[in-house]
Amino acid sequence: MGSVLAGCGTSSGDTESDKARPVARTEVTVEPIKAAKELTDTNGVKVSLKKQPERIVCLFALCDDILTELGIVPAATNSTLLAHPDFLGEAKAKEVDVIPGGFIAPEVEAILSHKPDLVIGLGDTHGKLAPALKGATTFWAMQPETWQDSVGYLRDVAALTGRTAEGEKAEKTFRAKLAEAEKAPSDKTALVIYGSDENFGVATPEGDVAASLFPKVAHYPWKSRGVEGSYSLEEILAQGVDVLFVETMSFGDADGKLSQKLADNPLWSKIPAVRNGDVHEVDPEVWAKGRGTRSLGIVLDEATAALR
Repeated sequence: MGSVLAGCGTSSGDTESDKARPVARTEVTVEPIKAAKELTDTNGVKVSLKKQPERIVCLFALCDDILTELGIVPAATNSTLLAHPDFLGEAKAKEVDVIPGGFIAPEVEAILSHKPDLVIGLGDTHGKLAPALKGATTFWAMQPETWQDSVGYLRDVAALTGRTAEGEKAEKTFRAKLAEAEKAPSDKTALVIYGSDENFGVATPEGDVAASLFPKVAHYPWKSRGVEGSYSLEEILAQGVDVLFVETMSFGDADGKLSQKLADNPLWSKIPAVRNGDVHEVDPEVWAKGRGTRSLGIVLDEATAALR
C-alpha cells in the first residue's frame, strides 16, 4: 500500500489565473498496437518474453485492470479489484486464486506455484522480489503515475499478449470518455484525499493516476510536495473546496470512514463541501489502486456526476 499513500500534497494556494489556465485536449485517435515479444515499456523498462504469456500473476490492481480490458483472467492476484461489478464480479472473482502475504509482501513460493509466464508488480513495492523470481519467470515492474502511463502500460501488455484489437478498443473507449468530460469542465473546486485517520494525504496529479484526470474536469489546485509534504486542513479550508472525494484505506483492524474520523476536527465542518453535504466516500480499490483505463472510466463517471 506504500505507493498508494505516496505523493501527498503540493504547494499551497493557486491563483485565479491558474483557474483559467487552459488544459490540453485529449487526443481520441488511437495509434495501432503491434504484437511483440519484447519491448521497452512506457517507463523505459525492457521486457522480453519467449512467447505470448498465457499465465499472468498480478501483484497490484493495475495489472488486473489491464487484463480485464484485454479479456484475460489472471492466474492469480493479490488485489480485490476483480470483485467489483464492472470487472469480474464477486462470483467469478472467487475463482481466481489469491496470493498470500498481502500487497506489501506476497509470497514468492505461492507466486511460482502458479507456473506464471509473467508476473506484474508495482516497482517501488515489489521490485525486491525480482531476484527471487529470476530464472523461474519474467518479472515486470510497472510504476504508473499518470493516466498517460496507464494507457501506455495497457498498450504494452496488449502488444505482449497479442490482444492488440482489445487494447486499441479499451484505449479508444477511455480517451473518448475523457474527451467528452473535457467538453464541459466544472468550475467547482475539487479535492481527493486518502488515508485511514486524521493523518490523511492529498492526491495530486503528478503522482496519483486518478488525480491526474481532475485538472481536465474541474478546478484542482493541488500540486505535489513530494513524499514528505502534505496539506493541512487550514490550507484546504482556504481553497474553498466545493466537492470532496474521500478514499478510506483499511490497515489491519482499522475501521470506519475517513470522513467520519475527520469530522472530529472543528475545521472540517467549515469546508464548503462538508457544509453542503458534497463529500463522497469512493471505492479505494477503483480510485486509489485500480489505475487502469477501466477503473479510470469509473472515476470519470462518478467524478463528473458529483461535479455537475
